[in-house]
Amino acid sequence: MAEGAHVIINGRNPEKTKAAMEQLRAIFPSGNVTGIAADFSSSDEVAALIAGLPQIDILINNVGIFELKPFTQIDESDWRRMFEVNVLSGARLAKALLHGMLDRKWGRIVFISSESGINVPADMIHYGVTKTAMLSLANGLSKLTRGTEVTVNSILGGPTYSDGVAGTVEAIAEAQGMTVEQMKAAILASTNAHSLLQRFIAPEEIAALAAYLCSPLAAATNGSSLRADGGALQML
Repeated sequence: MAEGAHVIINGRNPEKTKAAMEQLRAIFPSGNVTGIAADFSSSDEVAALIAGLPQIDILINNVGIFELKPFTQIDESDWRRMFEVNVLSGARLAKALLHGMLDRKWGRIVFISSESGINVPADMIHYGVTKTAMLSLANGLSKLTRGTEVTVNSILGGPTYSDGVAGTVEAIAEAQGMTVEQMKAAILASTNAHSLLQRFIAPEEIAALAAYLCSPLAAATNGSSLRADGGALQML
């Protein structure tokens, strides 16, 4: 909104979606923000969301779920749900919106992937695989934009302290009798010991890269996977 865009946000829960809208309006009183509640694990709800959209110039595929689970305990329903939300959501939205961008010869699609798509965690392999699939989806879609000002890129985010991650960290910390800061440090030490940032990434730091990719300044960046991983990936 700070860049002058009309923002449409999505969330599964109508009350939380409304609360997010009100929070944005408080920060940007003159901004234009609306919201559509839809659960991306339901193809019917995604179809209803798409039907209610106006002309879209910028699509940020940011919806995603994760869970810690041993590989031997991941059943087919877990795989399907993870792919339904993390991969097919972006595929459905891109299918619905990309053709309009191509007709207008301008548009931006950004997939929020993860360094876990490159360095797949052993304790959530199904999550890592979906993040790898997002990278392939974005790269393939970029091939369709030849000769236009439409770009499709991915962001390889590192460990980010989103609301969902915060809730998980707080629950584990309470269960183990640790403070949240102690738990955050322990998680980073065990999962991202090579991080150069040595802390969780703030959501705004991922958003800053997304804002650049959606701007006219990034016209020459297409089909790329850009890192905002805090230096967690040693090579790419």
